Amino acid sequence: MKKLVVFGLVFFVGISTIVHAQSKYKSGGAKQPAAATAAPANTTNTNAKPKSKYLNNTAGNASPDTTRPGTGAGAVTSTLPTSNAVTVRYDTTIPGGFDTKQEVSLRSNYAVERQLIKDRKPLEYDYIREDDQVWSQFVWEEIDGREKMNQGFVYPGKDDNGDQRFFSILLNAIKYDSVVAFSPDNDLFKTPLTGEQVANLTTGAMDTVNVPDPVSGAIERVITKKPRFSADSVYTFRIKEQWIFDKESSKMTCRIIGIAPIAKQVVAGKSQPRTLFWIYYPDLRKSLVKYEVYNPKNYAGRMSWEELFESRYFSAYVIKSTINNPGDKYLNGLIKDPLMRLLEGQNIKEKIFNYEQDLWAY
Repeated sequence: MKKLVVFGLVFFVGISTIVHAQSKYKSGGAKQPAAATAAPANTTNTNAKPKSKYLNNTAGNASPDTTRPGTGAGAVTSTLPTSNAVTVRYDTTIPGGFDTKQEVSLRSNYAVERQLIKDRKPLEYDYIREDDQVWSQFVWEEIDGREKMNQGFVYPGKDDNGDQRFFSILLNAIKYDSVVAFSPDNDLFKTPLTGEQVANLTTGAMDTVNVPDPVSGAIERVITKKPRFSADSVYTFRIKEQWIFDKESSKMTCRIIGIAPIAKQVVAGKSQPRTLFWIYYPDLRKSLVKYEVYNPKNYAGRMSWEELFESRYFSAYVIKSTINNPGDKYLNGLIKDPLMRLLEGQNIKEKIFNYEQDLWAY
């Protein structure tokens, strides 16, 4: 029993000595041994100083240590390098000629001052009384810009009015001339589209591009929208027109009712046409008269787009008509062979031409 009591006293004295030795290391400020247990991460010591001058800087900038020489007030401190700085910029323009900002030239681009195009106005249509139209038919045609006669529709040049592609001219008329675009669901001009809805038809998801500055090395992060399709993929335009024979003037008159651009989009690996919107052509004439069509023969002898449509100086093929069409179907729904569809379209044009010629006696 005495041996157990003596052994217990010796063990207690030993434990007290170890605890006292550990407290010396803590209070003396000396380096703690590697076996010492680290304090929990959530324990806050208000009296302890930070080990680094950057630890308590939440703003990301180095705060000077006034306890060291040369770092007090008025001393020059080192800053972080600017090569890693990143700025964010939103680019609202769409590459490829869609909704691009028109750049203003600071000097004249022409040797001869051009003022006539600014003063142009479309001529008013001749009034046709309802009783004077003795014959009338509706015809839908498509203009392919890849044809030689229609190359002006896809001319990618730029001048004071911006991009000269016909689709870009339509977008500028909607944005700057308050021309109303209508839903592509039908060609009856029932549902108008807002400017934002028209912009969403040509733009897709957001895209981020890092652009480094070659001088400072700073990185600029440009956030923009991807175009849904290429600018050169809009080369087909559908027109709706009405042919009227006026007995008052004894002539056949063609009036364009609407124009719709058609884009070729790739879906599941296949190119599919998509009608973007319809524009009422009489509302568009005041805008078309301000743009000139590319003329490969004579740059000074260019006509306006309004003159091109009124003079029918373009090549188009018929896709639908109201002649012998009680089902109101397109030709591709009636004839499967593409060549036979073209021949049927030519047949429709001949019927319109022959109606006027058969009224005359020679």
